[in-house]
Amino acid sequence: MSFIRNNTTTIANRRLSAINTWMSRPNVQMSTAAATAGGSSGAEAAAEVLTVKNGSIRQVVLNRPKKLNALNLNMIELMLPEIQAWEKSDLAKIILLKSCGGKGFCAGGDVKTVVDLAAEGKHDEALKFFEVEYQLDHFIGTLKTPYVAVMDGITMGGGVGLSVHAPFRIATENTLFAMPETGIGFLPEVGGSFFLPRLDGQLGIYLGLTGKRLKGTDAFYAGIATHYIPSSRLPALESRLAEIDEPTYDKINTAIEEFAAEMDQEAPFSLAGPTREAIDRCFKFDTVEEIIDALQKEDSEWSKETLKLMGNVSPTSLKVTLQQLRTGANLTLGECFKMEYRLVQKFLEGSDFTEGVNATLDKPRRKAEWKPSQVEDVKLAEIKKEYFDASDKKPLELISEKDYDKYPHSKYMLPSEQDIQNVVTGEAPGVGNYALSSDEVVDYFINDRKGKQGVKSKVLDVLARKTKVIKDDESNSLKWIY
Repeated sequence: MSFIRNNTTTIANRRLSAINTWMSRPNVQMSTAAATAGGSSGAEAAAEVLTVKNGSIRQVVLNRPKKLNALNLNMIELMLPEIQAWEKSDLAKIILLKSCGGKGFCAGGDVKTVVDLAAEGKHDEALKFFEVEYQLDHFIGTLKTPYVAVMDGITMGGGVGLSVHAPFRIATENTLFAMPETGIGFLPEVGGSFFLPRLDGQLGIYLGLTGKRLKGTDAFYAGIATHYIPSSRLPALESRLAEIDEPTYDKINTAIEEFAAEMDQEAPFSLAGPTREAIDRCFKFDTVEEIIDALQKEDSEWSKETLKLMGNVSPTSLKVTLQQLRTGANLTLGECFKMEYRLVQKFLEGSDFTEGVNATLDKPRRKAEWKPSQVEDVKLAEIKKEYFDASDKKPLELISEKDYDKYPHSKYMLPSEQDIQNVVTGEAPGVGNYALSSDEVVDYFINDRKGKQGVKSKVLDVLARKTKVIKDDESNSLKWIY
């Protein structure tokens, strides 16, 4: 069986032509600068969030560069009503989130203020930050208006919540992604319960427990970003998006792909191959103790690094996070936010969150003193009882009534491991009962994803790990390894 192979030379030429066309236009160099300059004088200079109209695009610009655009309550309360208004407007066709200057797209939330309020016994005030943040993140994740997040810089914690549930998530060479919350005695929230377990294999469990940092290309191959674009092309992309006539999701995706990097010239996925196999082997278990034992038996440089990462974080956070992610795999997006809100209330009552934040921010930075300090002293039965089985003291009320248990726009990402399995096993539409060769599977996804950059590399990595050639089959057909 064969599939129509896209002419990759034609696709590359079309991409190059689009880049040259838009980069040569004089207004392109002004588009991003205008947003920055507009916030550089008068009252706007102090504004932590700027809003910019660019044709049919409505932009939210995070403007707290000295703090790496870390979120505070004021910023969230500025963004939410604006995005709500645009969702109702016929003039707002695309919502685009980006940041002003500096190294950070959004390096997290203002957790220092939160833990200080909690330490003073002002739990309701501390909780307010998470309430409004989760309402905003869930609202973004259920928008009907296309939403594009440009993660050009450090993207952690709160910044992940603003971007990862969007249909279009752009990484650049400046992107540095992480969910480092276990290292401050907390949990990977902002919808981490939903998106982390839905990454390939055990990758999300690994990222959630360890706080491992990923560069832009890694974020793209991991499925955290939908596209990888050099930052020098972003102004041209904005201009291209602003001129789309009656934008649809497909039109927006096509426009973004025109500016995508040539991934065969970029760094490969650092967690591919044997490392991915080790991640799945070690993080498939339902207890932290079993994961640690598997890592110790692995005895590799990667496993030693991973054990070191896990050895520095809160034992309580490890136990709660693993249970949180296993539970979230079977919940809707809204249910995940409600669970996280309940868990946050429990963390605000404990000591590890405050200790972790203070130890990180103290100068010089010091090693946190966790209570309990050892994984074996944190009993899973008690974690389930106190954190997961207890009734909600203050339930989270979401703004949007929309919900889902699978991301609705995953076709704009690289194919998932499950997508590739479905083609190999004949369960995907149009494949039938034919056993396909490696080349045919690659061709299928190049055609299905319309020549998307990175598809070939992703598919070949999965096939190398998860399939074997059927013995005595002259066509080199593949069989999936379960």
